[in-house]
Amino acid sequence: MPKKIVVTGLGATTPLGGTARDSWNALLAGESGASTIEEEWVSALELPVTFAAQAKVPASEQLERIEAKRLDPGSQFALIAAREAWSDAGLEDVVPERFGIDWATGIGGVWTLLDAWDTLRERGPRRVLPMTVPMLMPNAPAAAIEMALGARGGARTVVSACASSTESIANAYEHLQAGLVDVVVAGGSEAAIHPLPLASFASMQALSKRNDDPQHASRPYDATRDGFVLGEGGAAIVLETEEHALARGARIYAAVVGGAVTSDAYHITAPDPEGSAAARAMIAAIEGAGYSRADVAHINAHATSTPVGDIAEYNALKHVFGDGLAGIPVTATKASTGHLLGGAGGIEAIFTILALNERVAPPTINLTEQDPAIDLDIVTSPRPLGDGDLFAISNSFGFGGHNAVAAFKTY
Repeated sequence: MPKKIVVTGLGATTPLGGTARDSWNALLAGESGASTIEEEWVSALELPVTFAAQAKVPASEQLERIEAKRLDPGSQFALIAAREAWSDAGLEDVVPERFGIDWATGIGGVWTLLDAWDTLRERGPRRVLPMTVPMLMPNAPAAAIEMALGARGGARTVVSACASSTESIANAYEHLQAGLVDVVVAGGSEAAIHPLPLASFASMQALSKRNDDPQHASRPYDATRDGFVLGEGGAAIVLETEEHALARGARIYAAVVGGAVTSDAYHITAPDPEGSAAARAMIAAIEGAGYSRADVAHINAHATSTPVGDIAEYNALKHVFGDGLAGIPVTATKASTGHLLGGAGGIEAIFTILALNERVAPPTINLTEQDPAIDLDIVTSPRPLGDGDLFAISNSFGFGGHNAVAAFKTY
């Protein structure tokens, strides 16, 4: 018989706030985390995009200096989020061998890598830090969490572009179901607000260029959308078997009831315009959880604010839900947070969990002229979700044709 898997801890540091709760409250208030980048390199390099969704609370204000110095910014965000989730869960006496980490990143330690390359070119090999490789490797965030919290049940890393965090949650669910561990910290982090990723994303016409109006630049489903806003941060959730959580008297936010992963096999950056593989991921997550498509009460959409991506996801949603799609409240929270790349699914999972826990769908900001080709019930102000058993999904899709969906229910 399948085990019941529950969420007992939440942690995050995002463009909206330095904690999960602060981020959620700012989301409900309709705030935007986007702002102009106040760094000399923006003008020095003549970057075409001069804004991003930067972490609301710098990692330097949340970590000890000696600790931060040995971690890439992506690992810093990971550790901050994981510690908050761990504290929120109230976990103390966990058997280390029964405690695992499932973490994610889309790019890894890009700041460390490129800073080291600059050092090598400008100052020579003797000045390259010996910690460079341990800091830049994609599994560094998972390792930092594992060592900080004492997890010996495995520390796994997913790298599947913008689907990474949601895939890590799906993996955590499977590892708990398989009985490999009793507790998992899952989620993801990213710190890629660096000149090179900004220039590269801008070059492929993926970023919004609303330099004069950053807070209104991320506009999922709007007819005037022109690209995503690059974000940064980290988000973690603590998952446990229900048996383990109840035995210690834990507070439970919601239940994780499934997850699914598929791939497009279509294009390295563009999504399949028909959304067929994305649709299969949603169907697999819903049916694997033991629900029907008609049971879905809320969707946290991937919805990056790109002209092509939003249409592809709509086509996938239409394929899954048909005429029933009109009755499902859909939220695109990247309008507020920007796009955290490999960390996006983690914070969106938290938003989905809190939407169920508090029975309110959060708003999608900046929607002034809905694209007539996207016929969705988009939530634009906090909306009650009603009583009874509520079931929701969170979608994440990434470069390479990676699709991941996580499914949650009220507890």
